[in-house]
Amino acid sequence: MTLPNLITIGRLFLVPLVVVMITNGRWETAFILFVAAGVSDAVDGFIAKRFGMTSELGAYLDPVADKALIVSIYITLALVGAIPVWLVVLVVSRDLMIVSAVILSWVMERPVEIAPFVVSKLNTAAQLSFAALMLGSKAFGVDPGPAIDVGQLLVAVLTLGSMAAYLAFWLRHMAA
Repeated sequence: MTLPNLITIGRLFLVPLVVVMITNGRWETAFILFVAAGVSDAVDGFIAKRFGMTSELGAYLDPVADKALIVSIYITLALVGAIPVWLVVLVVSRDLMIVSAVILSWVMERPVEIAPFVVSKLNTAAQLSFAALMLGSKAFGVDPGPAIDVGQLLVAVLTLGSMAAYLAFWLRHMAA
């Protein structure tokens, strides 16, 4: 158990706290906890790489923590009416597609190792930024105006692009 893994586990514990804060309308606290989770993601990655503390467990835990945070917050923001349901369906569908492809590959005894593509890293950054925009606007009572539409469009386009990239990669792998 390395320090980066402990930080990642701490990030997992922040997820239900952020969800509870959103559902209770405690936007400032939700925003602060969300930012703390984002900072912890950067810190654990830096420590792991800088001090040679990368591990197989960390390679699995880190994306799980990221997805738990994004999916939980998007679903919760939709439930309270802060973001449209169609955007949540798109974001969650992408993650379900990736997980399903990996499981199907294992079942078919053709395991595939999924590594992030540039478009998927951009997608994650856009998803996190949009969530921060929505939480921050609620926390500080700021009207983000057209940034909402731009953010939704960016998240949608990058999510679709990431889905397409992973699907193409998986299909090539399965056909080989």
